[in-house]
Amino acid sequence: MTEIRELRIAIEGGTGVSALLMRPADARWMLVLAHGAGAGMRHGFMEALAEGLAGVGVGTLRYQFPYTEEGRGVPDRPKVLTATVSAAVRAAREAASGLPLLAGGKSMGGRMSSQAAAEGLLDGVRGLVFFGFPLHPPKQPGTKRAEHLSKVPMPMLFLQGTRDALADLKLLQPICKELGPRATLQLIETADHSFHVLKKSGRSDQEVLQELAATTASWAEKIAG
Repeated sequence: MTEIRELRIAIEGGTGVSALLMRPADARWMLVLAHGAGAGMRHGFMEALAEGLAGVGVGTLRYQFPYTEEGRGVPDRPKVLTATVSAAVRAAREAASGLPLLAGGKSMGGRMSSQAAAEGLLDGVRGLVFFGFPLHPPKQPGTKRAEHLSKVPMPMLFLQGTRDALADLKLLQPICKELGPRATLQLIETADHSFHVLKKSGRSDQEVLQELAATTASWAEKIAG
């Protein structure tokens, strides 16, 4: 049986945001899961991912950023985004009843989680999971968005599609190598930034989601030592 509970997270200097806790009975981890720039926590991908993670013993705390909570289309300033990640981690620590914490998210949500970690705002988080790290804008290859990763103290899991237009693998692979044992890069063959795969792969999007969840769970057990 899975516990599903709606929460409200207080944000310093703001009115707070909505959150959704999903905790399976056999949960071994709690992942503080942020959404991407273009969709909120109830987007179909976020729902399916949370359900997949619950199936492998990883609970989730999904949450809104202020701009999505208020129905605005443009993301908040980075300072507001990282403060929201930090507040969500504190809320998860309280709601998770002792479960070890992970943090991360889809695209921008993952990047803001790592930015918050680099700034020392994620006390108690054991590792970060990126469901498509947005290394650069489409057709604008660069590595500036990864510069803060050297300051992230905990292990990081990069789940990346080989057709992701926001992460040139020729740039991302050397970055992960430079990060050393802190970084694990798992490539999803033929997947794009939304983790849609080509028909020729012989796989469905649902099977890819199951792989994302299973890889996250097995990686979490490894970093637990």
